[in-house]
Amino acid sequence: MSIQWNGVMPAVFTWLKESKSGNLEIDFNETQKQAAGILKAQGKGGSSMSGLVGSGTLGENSYLSSKQRLSLLKSLSEVSKEYNVPLISGAAAETKEELAKIVEGLATVGVDTVMVMPPKTKQVPTEKEMYEYYALSEKTAKDVGVTIMPYNNPDAAGYHALSTDLLMRLSILPKVTALKISTIDVSIIETLMLENKDLKVLAGVDTVTVHAGLAGACGGITGVGCIFPKASVTMQEHVLNGEWAEANKISQALNSLSYLDAQPLLLEYLKLAMGIHQNDVAGGLRTFGKKLTQQQIDDVRARYILAKERLEVLDLIS
Repeated sequence: MSIQWNGVMPAVFTWLKESKSGNLEIDFNETQKQAAGILKAQGKGGSSMSGLVGSGTLGENSYLSSKQRLSLLKSLSEVSKEYNVPLISGAAAETKEELAKIVEGLATVGVDTVMVMPPKTKQVPTEKEMYEYYALSEKTAKDVGVTIMPYNNPDAAGYHALSTDLLMRLSILPKVTALKISTIDVSIIETLMLENKDLKVLAGVDTVTVHAGLAGACGGITGVGCIFPKASVTMQEHVLNGEWAEANKISQALNSLSYLDAQPLLLEYLKLAMGIHQNDVAGGLRTFGKKLTQQQIDDVRARYILAKERLEVLDLIS
């Protein structure tokens, strides 16, 4: 599949249900239905989401077993094929050999591009070790027919930062088709674009979508866009057209909710906001993650209501 990175892609939630024994399990039908609903949405300019990100941070990724993850992605690949968009998912491991096996597995269930996280090691790898880790994943991707997106997430606890120099070296590998930069420091994106104006960079934090676009990002991966897809797609349309004032109006309307995307409990917060949006608070609270306090629930509700009111003024509620 020829992938167009100029656009926004939703990092969809994994919906859960209670089994007969009372435990939570993946609700594949609901997850597919929700993903399809987001991909159906259009911006005011007529465009839609340009991809589908499954089993990411917002998709309960860190709580799923390898078998659950692959089953989930296989079901989401049916949706991505129906809407003719690429399926993207992440991979991380301690060693480059483990990483290569994960990439091979993801290729078998319909994933088109693998977002490769830095190695999950306590000790900071050397530049040489880091390069070899990514280089083997790129070689593996070539062997199994997928592409790679190195994922730099320096603001999140536990992730080793990729240097600008390393990102540039990785970007020229044949099967590296884009870079994902999840940071509020968008100057990293600007620095990369000054080195290579043809780079494809995706932003990964909803609070800086417009700022990342100004710095040169061609698109982004969104959590808030799952809740308000029309607004998210329209904002990206304005970014790609260089209509910064219009894009910024939408960014400001989303601000109260986008804030949650940059918090440690982004999964729990945004999934609840989606539940509130659909009048299904119980569903939004079903997560393998942390249980929210009533104060946190009230805060999410207030932030959701404020964003919705602001978006209604702009006619951006689907």
